[in-house]
Amino acid sequence: MSTDSTRLRDNERKTRIHLSFYDRTKFITLFTIVFLVLVWSAMAGEGTLGFLSAVQQVASARWWIFLLLGLEAIRQAHFLIAELAAPYHGVWQRYFAFVDRLIHRFSDWTRFRVSRVIKWILFIILFSIVLGAIYKETPVRALFYAPKALWSALPVIGQLAFAVVFVIIQFVAIFWFLSRGGIDTYFPDDIKTRFSDVWGQDHVLARIRENLVFLENPESIEKLGGYVPGGILLWGPPGTGKTLMAESMAGETGKPFVFVDPGAFNNMFFGVGVLKVKGLFRKLRKLALRYGGVVVFFDEADALGNRGIMTNRGPGAYSKFSPECRGISYLSPNSAFTITRSTLVTNFASDVTEEGQSENRFVMGSGGAGGGAGMGTLQALLTELSGLKKPRGFFNRVVRRTLGMRPKNPPKYRILVVMATNMPESLDEALLRPGRIDRMYRVGYPSKAGRVRTYQGYLEKISHSLSAEEIEKLAIITPYATGATIKDLVNESLIMALRNGRTSVIWSDVLKAKQLKQLGPSEDVEYIERERHATAVHEACHAVTAYLVRQHMDIDIATIEKGAEYLGMVASIPPDDQFTHWKSEYEGDILVSLASLAGERMFFDGDNSSGVSGDLESATTVAGLMEGHWGMGSTVSSYASSRRMELGAPGGPKGNENKQEMRRALADRIEDNLSSLLARAESLLRENRNHVLAVAHALETFKTLSGNDVHAVVEGRKGDVVDGSVYHRPENLALLEAYHDSALVAHREHRKPDMALPVLDKVSL
Repeated sequence: MSTDSTRLRDNERKTRIHLSFYDRTKFITLFTIVFLVLVWSAMAGEGTLGFLSAVQQVASARWWIFLLLGLEAIRQAHFLIAELAAPYHGVWQRYFAFVDRLIHRFSDWTRFRVSRVIKWILFIILFSIVLGAIYKETPVRALFYAPKALWSALPVIGQLAFAVVFVIIQFVAIFWFLSRGGIDTYFPDDIKTRFSDVWGQDHVLARIRENLVFLENPESIEKLGGYVPGGILLWGPPGTGKTLMAESMAGETGKPFVFVDPGAFNNMFFGVGVLKVKGLFRKLRKLALRYGGVVVFFDEADALGNRGIMTNRGPGAYSKFSPECRGISYLSPNSAFTITRSTLVTNFASDVTEEGQSENRFVMGSGGAGGGAGMGTLQALLTELSGLKKPRGFFNRVVRRTLGMRPKNPPKYRILVVMATNMPESLDEALLRPGRIDRMYRVGYPSKAGRVRTYQGYLEKISHSLSAEEIEKLAIITPYATGATIKDLVNESLIMALRNGRTSVIWSDVLKAKQLKQLGPSEDVEYIERERHATAVHEACHAVTAYLVRQHMDIDIATIEKGAEYLGMVASIPPDDQFTHWKSEYEGDILVSLASLAGERMFFDGDNSSGVSGDLESATTVAGLMEGHWGMGSTVSSYASSRRMELGAPGGPKGNENKQEMRRALADRIEDNLSSLLARAESLLRENRNHVLAVAHALETFKTLSGNDVHAVVEGRKGDVVDGSVYHRPENLALLEAYHDSALVAHREHRKPDMALPVLDKVSL
């Protein structure tokens, strides 16, 4: 016999296929039950008749039952021998195989129907005989007593049914009620959203239209041998319009929209989530048949697909930059994003186990961890999404098969599954395979043109006096605005206008709303004079350096108003959408960060505050990535690859050094680069000392300056709220130097400055 584990075909077997226990005993059990019922009927008819006497009486009168039992026993003995003895089975197949060949001339369903007919006839005959014995009538007449027998048995059946229902109804009811909720259905008349209401995501909408064509006309691809894509994943930052896109799909097609809440499958009882999944898709199939299709939307899909958890980390475990000075805010958005990503990688994906660092572990299969819905829920969802369909309906699946009829094939349900997430990496791979979620589209931050269209769309809904140029400028100064943030900004601008007694939004309302949303409400605190001046000088160093060296960025805002997490800040924005970044740009970011340290040491006689910690952290991170990852340093090879392959630090000592030596080699090069850039920052600030003191005075006077105001002070022109020309008068510059000297003395002696903040002529417009 072959050792191959592949299951043999029927014509390759040497013995008969083994029967199951049910198939082997079903007829014997049936005949036995019929015989015992007849015995019970005989004993009930004659009260003095004993059991053995009743058995003898029934056996004598119903001898054919023993004949049937004997024939069935012989048949099962034949099957058993054929299953165990290959020679016996071979002889039988040789001389009597023509019977099987004759039977198999008919189709499977014909043979199934014939067998069902024979079984029903046998059941009716036995049932009529039993009723005839009970009612003392012939079997044929006894069939007409069947309704009477059923009616008389109803009380007993009702009592049994009540007992069963009473026991299980409490559990069934609890699970039924727990499986409700978290799923909202919106019918076509309830959905007013269209593709025209989604702005700034035209490239994604163009691909989504393809899925809608297949949803409404699946034959267009199925007749060519393809299949209809059944699922879409929309991933990207929050507020970019993922939910709005899903609504617009339903609105464009006129199909129902089913919204699944992220916590719909979270339950304290195991199995409730599975019931919800089954109930959800049962509802979807009904809606699809009624309306010709349905769109179901799973928001925050990462709650479904995560089957593991990160250990040794808790909420807020990743490091934050110093709240004293938001060093990350002085960087360009690309540098800030890079630092944030590096921080997350360091804290959540590190495999370093040196002293002072903890090893992180990823635990698989931890019950309901991560996704919260539990493994059973996820598996049920995967099964429903896999396209495995069974014949629908009880009548179709049970009654038709019982009557020997072929069940109808399940219909082709037009169900478009849309999922949205901010963390696609948390989704289970099985969820994203083709056939379940076929297409994945990134819904990112809209481009400048997309932001312009989004602003225009929301501003059309309110009264405003903004020109096309101002709307475009607004799109420029909000580079990472999403659809949600743009809507919120427009609404806040309207609130600003109403607060000032107007019903139409003007440009100043927009600027104030942007400042409020960007910085938040300032804290109700007042700096002491010397600390206010030190903070203003600190931020002025950042602002002036950014003006001088960072041409790829525009200053957006500068402030010394204390917020929840900062004492002051200078924020910059890219004037255009840019996707490549250069060494000179990163060096400009580092210069802006180091300007605070260089400036404080220059203006305060070598002294500096702890507020530079965040700036140093951001500068060091960017310099490290330049040196070891981006090919912008003294070496060509990648530090990350060298560490991974244990090759030693690039440019450092040769050989297979340990990681500490590798780090020292890299740290030395980073320190050299930062030191040279610090000296350059000191030189720039020394050359532009008057501009720094001028911007610092404007900050002390007005607390918050726009980018245009900073430029106005440096360039000596009029800005939004500041007249920068006054800062270019020699007498005013001398006054600012005198005020700074007074503040410096107060700083050394920790007292109030002798000189008050000077008020310059023609400062205010």
